[in-house]
Amino acid sequence: MTKYHNILKVKRLGINTRQEHIIFMREDCGVCKSEGFSALSRVLVTNGSKSLVATINSVRDGLLKDGEASLSESAWHELKVKEGDFISLSYFPPLESLSKVRAKLFGNPLSKSDFQSIILDIYRGRFSNIQLAAFVSGCVGERLSLNEIIFLTEAMVEAGERIKWYKEIVVDKHCVGGLPGNRVTPIVVSIVAAAGLTIPKTSSRAITSPSGTADTMEVMTAINLSLQKMKAVVEKTNGCIVWGGAVNLSPADDLIIRVERALDIDSEGQMIASVLSKKMAAGSTHVVLDIPVGTTAKVRSQKAAQEMKRKLEAVGHAIGLKVKILITDGSQPIGRGIGPALEAKDVLAVIRNSADAPNDLLEKSLLIAGAILELAKCCEPGRGIEEAKKILLSGKAEEKFFSICEAQGGFREPPQAKFTHEVYSEYEGIVKTIDNRRLSMIAKLAGAPHDAAAGIELFVKIGTKISKKEPLYRIHAESKGVLEYALSYERSQKDIFRIEE
Repeated sequence: MTKYHNILKVKRLGINTRQEHIIFMREDCGVCKSEGFSALSRVLVTNGSKSLVATINSVRDGLLKDGEASLSESAWHELKVKEGDFISLSYFPPLESLSKVRAKLFGNPLSKSDFQSIILDIYRGRFSNIQLAAFVSGCVGERLSLNEIIFLTEAMVEAGERIKWYKEIVVDKHCVGGLPGNRVTPIVVSIVAAAGLTIPKTSSRAITSPSGTADTMEVMTAINLSLQKMKAVVEKTNGCIVWGGAVNLSPADDLIIRVERALDIDSEGQMIASVLSKKMAAGSTHVVLDIPVGTTAKVRSQKAAQEMKRKLEAVGHAIGLKVKILITDGSQPIGRGIGPALEAKDVLAVIRNSADAPNDLLEKSLLIAGAILELAKCCEPGRGIEEAKKILLSGKAEEKFFSICEAQGGFREPPQAKFTHEVYSEYEGIVKTIDNRRLSMIAKLAGAPHDAAAGIELFVKIGTKISKKEPLYRIHAESKGVLEYALSYERSQKDIFRIEE
């Protein structure tokens, strides 16, 4: 690559563009004029031995002096520059992998090497958010064949770190999502680790939901652990519950998820590659996968669930994972809380064997934990739930959960929102259906997961008999304005709960 050493002094403007690397330059900048750079050009920015690819945003009078440039906060930290340092700019050649993305947008199949090229360029930060969005769009729906999902999964595993535990069996679990409040992971990890199995759980933040497992765990303990720290926690306690994005396992996937979140898209093919690549990279050998099915869940029919099951098993087999698929009820939220802190309170109630713990969350946790114990041959087939229940009731799971939290950085109780509002039933009768998607939307509009204490506290389940003017749920928010924003949507929605006499 030919480099053109064009030097500019950096000034910090403190502009946060999330993970998008941006360089801000004057419209009349001499470097731009001499080299033909313009707004949205992609350039290589270098500071000493460190370089990154950034997109130019042009600015007018006032912000920057002649000979100055600025960087977005993500680029500033990545390049490790200081105020007044000098950076050099050079042309960044067109990416060959983008031609593969364009081919996919037009419906053409991609080879293993095509996916390797794309994922490697994403991993190295060479794709802008717009280019990432094009890749996500090209793979959405049924655009990925089974072979392509396998190729994508393998490419994701290859880009980034891989952990080796030097153990015959390393277990894990995952839910494909779409079910509010389904926060079984901390409970399952505690039970399974207490049984003596190794379970290094890396979890994601929310993509399209009001909370991911990482968001929920973050209100109780540290989750942004380094790979070395994660290993130390697992060696000490048999398990961990950390954010996958912090340990560089399948890191290209985290960049893709960031764009999926912005687009409110969770493509099945990319989801399968995302889940299984992270399990493989984390060193897992045996994985239990949960597919909730419901008319307002992510997977809406038994037929779709069976097709997803087929793909998960095929991809798992292709990359050397032993998987067990559970197809479960996704007709309504699990637990009472929807949102990080509210879900954390449900988790703690189950872990602590509290009398008021949500029974559905308890039963779902025992189902998943039992399946793992059976898959790992820790008990006879059919006895997994019983064994998991013994561990939970004995207090060993509670002890294990708090030891994991302490090893990760210490435990803290979940916060409480400053503002709440109860929503009442307009009818008398029995709750027949609950709309998962619209409840999740209200929780998100109330601030979840960004505002940890925000979300929904649910008072009813399908089958609950309710009177007119009796509360259905309570909205939690961290500011009055955000609460009103959520309520404006809630008032426009009818039949989130279908109630019949």
